[in-house]
Amino acid sequence: RVMLFLPYAVPAFISIPIFRGLFNENLGEINLILEGLIGIRPDWFSDPTLAKAMVLLVNTWLGYPYMMILCMGLIRAIPTELYETSAVDGAGPLANFRDITLPLIFRPIAPLLVSSFAFNFNNLTLITLLTEGLPDFLDTEVPAGATDVVASYAYRIAFQDSGQNYALACAISSIIFVIVATLAVINLRLFKVGREEA
Repeated sequence: RVMLFLPYAVPAFISIPIFRGLFNENLGEINLILEGLIGIRPDWFSDPTLAKAMVLLVNTWLGYPYMMILCMGLIRAIPTELYETSAVDGAGPLANFRDITLPLIFRPIAPLLVSSFAFNFNNLTLITLLTEGLPDFLDTEVPAGATDVVASYAYRIAFQDSGQNYALACAISSIIFVIVATLAVINLRLFKVGREEA
């Protein structure tokens, strides 16, 4: 369990650059291991699909301890009598998970999943430190990368590649606001439903 909490203990500003080094196409440990095992050296930063997969892997590494802590707390709050009754009825582990654990965890955690999803619209830190939005699409007037999220795209437009296009960055930020506000309303409604059921 202590090892599973490791991503929570190490700040993202330290672990993301470490992952950038691990995924390095020439000297990274991941490519060295893959080449030794199966003879391939993936282009993590050049291939759009692999770059997106890399971002998802690193983001999962950074985000799972938070969800794990929540789920562990919710699982401990489930009365053991439910599992004892289920065992008397002859239910197995899969039936227990499907009929007891999952329903009792999902309702309280659903608003937190929505808020976590909303957070990732503004996850500028991960994209900036890991890929900088690269690789870029070649057929666009305004620079846009395959791994850009909306926040990193607005940042690039306002402060980096295309040179201080504040009007477009402001419009994109307004879209971010609408998306996050919509997700916040959904989150509040889910929380209200959960409170009323409780």
